[in-house]
Amino acid sequence: MVPSSVLVVLLPWISLALTAFVPLVDKRFPYAQLPYKVDTDVGLARGEQLGYNICNSTTEGPESLCQTAIINSLDDFCIWAPPTPGQTVGEIEGEMVAWCTKAGHGTRVMPPGTITGVQLTRTPDYVQVVGFMNQTLIDMVAGDEGGEMDPHGADLRGNPIGGVVYTQAFADNGTYTQVVEWHNFNGGNTFCFKACDPSRSNDAELCQHIFDTQGCDFNAPSNARDGVFESCAGDSQAPPGQGVVVPQSSSCSTFASTDIYGGGVTVRLPGATFVPSTTTTTTTATTIASSGATATSTGTRTSSSGSTPSQTQSSGGMRTMTYTRAAAVALMVSALIAAFFL
Repeated sequence: MVPSSVLVVLLPWISLALTAFVPLVDKRFPYAQLPYKVDTDVGLARGEQLGYNICNSTTEGPESLCQTAIINSLDDFCIWAPPTPGQTVGEIEGEMVAWCTKAGHGTRVMPPGTITGVQLTRTPDYVQVVGFMNQTLIDMVAGDEGGEMDPHGADLRGNPIGGVVYTQAFADNGTYTQVVEWHNFNGGNTFCFKACDPSRSNDAELCQHIFDTQGCDFNAPSNARDGVFESCAGDSQAPPGQGVVVPQSSSCSTFASTDIYGGGVTVRLPGATFVPSTTTTTTTATTIASSGATATSTGTRTSSSGSTPSQTQSSGGMRTMTYTRAAAVALMVSALIAAFFL
């Protein structure tokens, strides 16, 4: 007979073992079927999810707590930034909210002048934006060298907690795909946000989450230049940690910031053909004219609203995650053995 005192000690572990805790990286939701909050866990060390994931015109504005980020194109992307000024990235990474370059996603919208230069690159394996900014305009602390947001975190709930990312970059028909692996580095008036294609087997490698102190040059090398706004196709980088080589970019189109951020120009995503990521060529982006087929007026765009696009579920289904419960069971068994034999 196990003493009642031992059962009292074991009860929380038994509960954990029987609870289907799902890490953020394993949660899947069609865009149109997002729950109000992706993270519904209570009683954990970091508390509850600050914001929400159903974002539309009723949530949009400077007080929005939307934690659903979008990365579509040069003129249409978000990054994670604080909900209130006064705290560094390291202090508030679990509570970041989405700040986007344009309205229509139910988020906060970056003030004019926030982005001072950016390169979007679409490769065979990911889409990313790397650039320069005035970070104080999105409530970041002046001089803060920043840190990393990703869908993992020490407790597997993500930074921000419950933060999810979607993109139209991986589908030809304009539908939204949930990005499983991504990382966003902000600080020192620079930023980078990479969203890896979940249909590719190397998405976790290319969107590593363990080099959080290394920044953009290490995790997302690019040809971004302050004062230049360009959209490019490109080669995929080598996985972070396997050598920093700036991938070759091509088919670049440049734009004036006033045209794409509040100026009525929509930038089409550049195409990309597969090139092995082991390339060692480092080049500066080649610029072509920004007029013609690379831009259309917003009157022809139907996907700018964050509340209406259809959604295709990312491939691969729900990844099975059992180690949390397995660890709890192991501890429970160990305690039982100790109760009986020690």
